[in-house]
Amino acid sequence: MKYKCLVIDDDETIAANTAEYFNIFDISTAYVTSFEDAVSFLEKNTVSLLLLDINLGDRSGFELCKKVRREYDMPILFISARTSDDDVLTALNIGGDDYIKKPFTLNILLAKVKAILGRYERLTEAASAVPAGAVKEVNGRICIADDMYLDTASHSLQKGGSVISLKAMEFKMLLYLVKNRNRVITKDEFLKNVWEDDYVGEGTLAVHIRHLREKTEKDPNNPDLIKTVWGVGYILEAGAVE
Repeated sequence: MKYKCLVIDDDETIAANTAEYFNIFDISTAYVTSFEDAVSFLEKNTVSLLLLDINLGDRSGFELCKKVRREYDMPILFISARTSDDDVLTALNIGGDDYIKKPFTLNILLAKVKAILGRYERLTEAASAVPAGAVKEVNGRICIADDMYLDTASHSLQKGGSVISLKAMEFKMLLYLVKNRNRVITKDEFLKNVWEDDYVGEGTLAVHIRHLREKTEKDPNNPDLIKTVWGVGYILEAGAVE
């Protein structure tokens, strides 16, 4: 079975009500209430987006997020009554795409989910829409630097003979940087043209940039490729690629 959304929350009332509301608006949604049921559901079904609570009885949504990230590539939105900055940063650092604090209204949550689903479903189209002449693509690969390529077919990074998987948003961000190499991309431009979501915070953007550096740089703390232009944005510094 294919579902647009899976709600994972140990509060069955919240999970069931959210799923029912989403289904009314043609966002095919199922729900589970435990870590184990979520793992089993994902093994048997295709899901486009997860709404994940942090508290899952005696298990943790953080633990589940890390497991999902090792095996799947889909947007993960944390929904939680926990509001500390540490929880938010942990959620984003381990692979969450956004953090929504309870209580929330279902209509606002639905709008957020629709926007994210639309954005991620357009990633493949965006990847194939690189302007002619912007970068040179050979056999589906774009050269970023010496012995480092972005594979537009598999949405992966090929580095020194190794294949490194990229999250959907990481791929889109890196592709945008490559297309605009040696030009400063402001934070506002990233949010408008890449994230397509004015409500995403700069902290979320910074976390994703850091994850990209961990995958592309020899020393992520002293990047040679993706550099910060303080107070402005980011730039991919790379020589001309033949």
